[in-house]
Amino acid sequence: MPAIAAENEITIQNLLAAFEGESNAHAKYIAFAVKADQDGILGAASLFRAAGRAEQIHAANHARVIKQLGGEAKCEIHSVEIKTTLENLKAALSGEQHEVDVMYPEFLAEATTHANALAIRTFTGALEAEKTHARLYGEAIALLQAGKLDSWIGAAREFYVCPVCGYTSETEEEHERCPVCNCPWEKFEIIR
Repeated sequence: MPAIAAENEITIQNLLAAFEGESNAHAKYIAFAVKADQDGILGAASLFRAAGRAEQIHAANHARVIKQLGGEAKCEIHSVEIKTTLENLKAALSGEQHEVDVMYPEFLAEATTHANALAIRTFTGALEAEKTHARLYGEAIALLQAGKLDSWIGAAREFYVCPVCGYTSETEEEHERCPVCNCPWEKFEIIR
C-alpha cells in the first residue's frame, strides 16, 4: 500500500468519515424499507431502497479513492433505531440535509484546496445524489402527513440509480446520460 502523502491526510480523514456515513446510511435505509413495506407504505419503501443503493455506491466510490490515496477503508456499522415510517423519513431527510448543507460542501472545499481530483469527483457525485434524496424524502413526508396514500408514496414504484455515481431519479430516461457523471442512461439500475 502506498504511503499517505501529507497533503492527503485530511482528505483521507474526510473520505473515511463519508465512507462510514454512507455505509451506515445504506444499512439504515434498508432497515427503513423493511418497516415501510410492513406499514404498507410501498412508495416510501421503494425510495428507501433506491437511496440505500445510492449510498452503497457512494461508499464504494469513497473506499476506492481512500485506497488510491494510500489509506484503508474501514468503518463501524451502528445499530439502527427503527421507528414509524414517518419518523424514519424525517430521520433520513435530516441526515441528507446535513450532508448537503454541511458535510459534503466542507469536504469538497478541503479537497479543492489540495486539487485532489479523485476526492472532488467522489464527493461531488455523492452530494448531487443527496440533494435528490433530500427532495424526495421531503416530498414523501409531505404526502404522508397529508394522508395522501393514493399518491406515489402508497404504491411501490421504480427509481433509477446511476451505478457509477449514485445519482437517483424518479423518472425514466430523465436524461440521455447521467447529469453528474455522464454514464449512459440505459446503464442505470432500476430499484423498486
